[in-house]
Amino acid sequence: MVAVKRKTVIFMGRSGSGKGTQAKFVVEALKAETGQQVFYLESGQNFRDFIAGGGYSAGLSQAIMATGKLQPSFLAIWNWSHLLVEHLTGEEHLVIDGTPRSLDEAKILDTALDFYDLAPFAFVYLNVSADEARERLLLRGRGDDQTVEKINERLRWFDESVLPVVEHYRTHPQCRFIEIDGKPPIPEVAAAIKSALADYLAD
Repeated sequence: MVAVKRKTVIFMGRSGSGKGTQAKFVVEALKAETGQQVFYLESGQNFRDFIAGGGYSAGLSQAIMATGKLQPSFLAIWNWSHLLVEHLTGEEHLVIDGTPRSLDEAKILDTALDFYDLAPFAFVYLNVSADEARERLLLRGRGDDQTVEKINERLRWFDESVLPVVEHYRTHPQCRFIEIDGKPPIPEVAAAIKSALADYLAD
């Protein structure tokens, strides 16, 4: 049997855009359609696990997270890079949720995708307005999403730090850039993503 070519799909959007939900749909679809495993890299949960482990660095990171501020690039890069080194086998697809969050981080991720022969790749940008994201996060009321101040800080650094990443991938020569309106109901967004990814995943 001929091995299916490995695929890489990166999901990005404001907090509350639904990128985690949609990324998991793609993970399950890839498993079902190709019969291959998927390595799912979710930056937020990885940071929470890191902080829960305790220690000096974890304490400093926790203080940053408590304010809703963006983690420093060196720590963000370590957060996902050591997982790729430790867990990739060369047999699986890769789905990335919420990384990279700065241009510095994006450029390092580009080198990792080249190293692991995981390019060309798809970048799915779930576009929801700041007002829509704020409303969703307030309704969610979960953990570090609970205060308006923290939500506003996260939305501020998204515009400042992450939107340049979106533009980086919009013109990246090895990227299938896909922009999706994230405001409709979850099933409609999922259908739009499935349609937009169809050619890339079938290649």
